[in-house]
Amino acid sequence: MSKRKIFVLDTNVLLHDPTSLYRFEEHDLFIPMVVLEELDNSKKGTSEVARNARQVSRIFDELMQGRNHAQIEKGLPLPSVRNATPAANGRSINSKPASGKLFFQTRQADVVLPELIPGNKPDNSILVNALEQQTKHPTRKVTLVSKDINLRIKAAIVGIHTEDYHNDQVLDDLDLLYTGYRELPVDFWSTHGEKMESWQDDRGRANYRLQGPLVKDWHANQFLYIPDDSDQGLELVVTSISGDTAELRVIRDYRPGKSGVWGIHAKNREQNFALNLLLDPDIDFVTVLGTAGTGKTLLTLAAGLAQTMDEQRFREIIMTRVTVPVGDDIGFLPGTEEEKMTPWMGALMDNLEVLTQNSQAGDWERAATNDLLAKRIKIRSLNFMRGRTFLNRYIIIDEAQNLTAKQMKTLITRVGPGSKMVCLGNLGQIDTPYLSETTSGLTYVVDRFQGWPHGGHVTLARGERSRLAAYASEIL
Repeated sequence: MSKRKIFVLDTNVLLHDPTSLYRFEEHDLFIPMVVLEELDNSKKGTSEVARNARQVSRIFDELMQGRNHAQIEKGLPLPSVRNATPAANGRSINSKPASGKLFFQTRQADVVLPELIPGNKPDNSILVNALEQQTKHPTRKVTLVSKDINLRIKAAIVGIHTEDYHNDQVLDDLDLLYTGYRELPVDFWSTHGEKMESWQDDRGRANYRLQGPLVKDWHANQFLYIPDDSDQGLELVVTSISGDTAELRVIRDYRPGKSGVWGIHAKNREQNFALNLLLDPDIDFVTVLGTAGTGKTLLTLAAGLAQTMDEQRFREIIMTRVTVPVGDDIGFLPGTEEEKMTPWMGALMDNLEVLTQNSQAGDWERAATNDLLAKRIKIRSLNFMRGRTFLNRYIIIDEAQNLTAKQMKTLITRVGPGSKMVCLGNLGQIDTPYLSETTSGLTYVVDRFQGWPHGGHVTLARGERSRLAAYASEIL
């Protein structure tokens, strides 16, 4: 059997990733005519799907420039110039450049579907084309690539090999995702402290420079800790790495009895790590993962208010999220942009109530505080982010697990000088179709920003909302 495979692409693969044409290395691609029809039906509007449909059409048009019918029948060569751009850590999505050919359906298929599949749906037309490719190329492996589970089931029933589109998958297993911290062994100082240097910086914080076998596995802004029974052992952050030498700094403690942030204290080690990232002026981009009740929004909002209201580091807080409903959509919402977004921002209001209720002020003082905060916290819709530039803002992207990698890129590239972006999410609560834990845009940025000197990540491990919420997150 020939090693060059034939992949028949479903419409949803192209709408999900317009550059998927360049992700199949040396193998050939086949596009059924019904896929072009569905792309044409999806191109209208300003949604992400519509933009992707138009981009795919432009790619097809570019490949067909100057080609006649005979050349199209023989297959269009796929150039490798659109090969995936390497990430900051040097990795690339592709292992090989694209070198296969792109084939379009140019004549009516001769194969007839079995009678067990009734009707004349577009999916059935794709199945017919896949079966015909198997008949025409018996020595080559034909695979139907689709993100539609039901189409893959039907294809398997009629004898067609199928696959999901995995090229946008960041990791094979979510357990491999970077957590942002790591436990040090008990013998750490004996193996790494022989040539250690120590000093205090201008803020009075203890710093260390050391060498050892574990350094090669560390990343900039990764937290390191040696635990003890009280959960308050030595906690460090990697400030820089050069070869086999690393510089570490003792982090600030925000637990009860220590300094707080707008009346909020870290209730566990991971929350303390998160507050150190959120309050560090040298960190421009922070991602915080965690299940329900781990304190993601509360910690982020408290840190934002401290830096906006007290330190005047930012002009205002901008908060937004993906408007994907959990149940049925409630329909049209009247009012301004901010009024339309208010129902989606219940988490903001709930956490603001916690932050203002902590004070000993009376009802009048709390009402005045809420009015003041309302002027410094802006609620914005993701639909109007394209083309904007945010200067000296503290930007919070809530429910970021529902964003694609392309949408995350669009948002992060809006950040201007003096701004900080924080992305929050729970990978166990993805509501966007065709996104999974390993293909979410949040997973993508956590992996790609790993080790960047001005970015940091923390995965919160323990629920602190209530004993009921913590138990429900564990057993349900």
